[in-house]
Amino acid sequence: MRLFTAVDIPRETIHALDGLIARLKPSARIKWIPATNLHITTKFIGEWPDQRLPELTEALRPLAARQTIPIEVRGLGFFPNARAPRVFWAGVEAPASLAELARETDRAVNRLGVPLEARPFSPHLTLARIKEPVPLGRLHEAIAALASTEFGAFTADRFYLYQSTLNPSGSVYTRLAEFSFQP
Repeated sequence: MRLFTAVDIPRETIHALDGLIARLKPSARIKWIPATNLHITTKFIGEWPDQRLPELTEALRPLAARQTIPIEVRGLGFFPNARAPRVFWAGVEAPASLAELARETDRAVNRLGVPLEARPFSPHLTLARIKEPVPLGRLHEAIAALASTEFGAFTADRFYLYQSTLNPSGSVYTRLAEFSFQP
């Protein structure tokens, strides 16, 4: 099974981003992510044996011993840059405690054999993937015409372990475990 950990975003923010995607979608032929699949990935684990799922869940459980995390979703951008983009994203602003959750998750699963992240944690919501070069001038114009790039604020009080199942129509995410924050 293919796994990752993530913080979910609330319905109101999903709704705001769904409206954004609907507005921008006609301006670029790229692979748009359904708003219902949006989440803040804290660790991509990758392939994991089914029989070791209880071991992984137990390794993640102690990470819930923390305070809630205030998060704002605002701004738009491209990875690695706007000239040769691979990902179009909405920004996630949060205190260092979100990066700390990602770091601790990375360390916890590394003890089970998952490689450590090579890149620094950069919280974001992937709105679209860009597999090959396509004209993006209309997308840039549509972004510039937006009245606001603020999509909502919320307080994260849990994270999840997800399974990602790849389909021709896109990924399907299934929650396998929930970890509620308990200070």
